Amino acid sequence: MRFKIILLTALAGCSVGGGYEKAENAQDAGRQFIRASLDGDYQKARFYLLQDTTNLLLIERWQTDYKQLTTAEKKQHRDSNIHPLNIKKVNDSTTTYEYYSSYNPKDTTKFTVVKKNGEWVVDLKSILR
Repeated sequence: MRFKIILLTALAGCSVGGGYEKAENAQDAGRQFIRASLDGDYQKARFYLLQDTTNLLLIERWQTDYKQLTTAEKKQHRDSNIHPLNIKKVNDSTTTYEYYSSYNPKDTTKFTVVKKNGEWVVDLKSILR
């Protein structure tokens, strides 16, 4: 009986997706992904990422680049603000999201957010185009 209580308690503490909230819309998915990336929380960034081979390779590269930053640079990333430049609905399941962060205002990034299986997720492959 004691084992069942411990097991149930442990299972109750687990949540699907690392405890992250699903994005409410395309803008929310983009913002959550960017914030997680700037904060160095790549587990959370992956939660908001379309799970395919190319995207996983791209996020792995971003994470590797982040790990090579100095402590001061990582802090600057965490402290930076997200500045959306253009969020454009292409259709009911696709939105483009262009932004820069206050860490590097000259570096703009544009990616696509798609609705896949009823969930809004970031598709980084669009940065390769």
